[in-house]
Amino acid sequence: MSRQTPVSRQTPAETAAERPVSFFDRIGIPRPLVWGFVAVLIFMIGDGVEITYLAEYLSRPDGGGLEGSTATFATVTVYGVAVMVASWFSGTLSAIWGPRRVMWLGGAWWIVFEVLFLFVAIPLQDTAIIVITYGIRGFAYPLFAFAFLVWAQVASPTGMRGSVAGWFWFAFTGGLPTLGAAVAALAIGPFGLSLYGTLILSLVLVVIGVLIGSFGVRERHGLEPIADESVENPRSLKRLGEGVDILWRDRRTLAGGLVRIVNTAPQYGFFAMFPFTLGPETPGGGFLSTAEVSTLATLAYGANIAANLFFGVFGDRFGWRRTVTWFGCVGCAVGIPVWYFGAVLSESFLIAAACGAVYGILLAGFVPLSALMPSMVAPKDKGSALAILNFGAGGAAFVGPMMVTVLHPFVGGGGVAIAFSLLYLAMAVLCRYLTDESDPGEWHRNASRSTEAVPTVA
Repeated sequence: MSRQTPVSRQTPAETAAERPVSFFDRIGIPRPLVWGFVAVLIFMIGDGVEITYLAEYLSRPDGGGLEGSTATFATVTVYGVAVMVASWFSGTLSAIWGPRRVMWLGGAWWIVFEVLFLFVAIPLQDTAIIVITYGIRGFAYPLFAFAFLVWAQVASPTGMRGSVAGWFWFAFTGGLPTLGAAVAALAIGPFGLSLYGTLILSLVLVVIGVLIGSFGVRERHGLEPIADESVENPRSLKRLGEGVDILWRDRRTLAGGLVRIVNTAPQYGFFAMFPFTLGPETPGGGFLSTAEVSTLATLAYGANIAANLFFGVFGDRFGWRRTVTWFGCVGCAVGIPVWYFGAVLSESFLIAAACGAVYGILLAGFVPLSALMPSMVAPKDKGSALAILNFGAGGAAFVGPMMVTVLHPFVGGGGVAIAFSLLYLAMAVLCRYLTDESDPGEWHRNASRSTEAVPTVA
């Protein structure tokens, strides 16, 4: 049996220093990871194709043949729980096996269960098989996409991590839901594909993304467990528990996880609330059509995509924690009620869209959190910290709609908007604990203190 040659434990900074600066390095993408970002974009486009119509298709006689409530249960509840669990394990498994193997697992998982869903469950119109196959498929995309986020963070020089996070979320949200929904609209509309045929197209796109991610990225830090030499048995599954105990070993990760949940929870809450506060399901009739409510989401996400890149680079200069605190938490605390009350008081789609775009831009202020979380902890805990970050991303999809369900009957849409605003402000206070010496903002503050401490020589 041959012995494997160990992967060199060079730091990302050392690795970057050995290669010439390329165009991609200058725009904030480590050159060896370029194809990974392309893979995530194409994969998430394929995953997002179904987002605008799947629940409706599953409830149609020529689709899944499910009752409307059952279709919603399959596409939201079961799938959402799977996404949350897999978001957690994307980090911890990357720490144990290495990110590339986790990406392989996620890609294979998506393809296998989508094939069962499309070619077995839907033709049989069997409720149990449809719910099980689609729900279990929810484990796939976090394993693929978030494992690459782990890879990108551990392989990037410290000064580029904010930019890298910005590019990751650019690729992720560019695919899901933005370009995914656009591909569906083009396929079903101008190209005349059936809803079922469009689902097959989504499978083809995901296969392309998986192939690019599996064979196009060879960067060394993704090939081995994320751990330093102090970790014994880095491939042991017992290390899965480290993703839990770090919450009390380093409370900063708990604070960061809570901030990540609140990050996008109001976004999901508003999109769940708008149909019956602004749209056609509003008692007495709303001023927006179903298409306009969907367009609001597209415009907010579109603004967010462009802003993700800006705040990634900006955070590397202004400071990760400061950017998250002032632009993410405080900015969104202002932006979320402005969006809701601006829409309600004006009853204008244009004003609602403009306010939604402003909120989407401010939402990108949270991008540097993806750089800050793994930088706060020891090398052996980076996978665990990113697991908590990823779990927060999945948890937001539950917390937001849940808050709407609990609060709306008592305080109405305006009360929900104010509650979300207060939640953002609470997270701004919690950000005080997200400190790390590698944060560019901390460098600048410490440098200024050092300058002040040096006496002037007459």
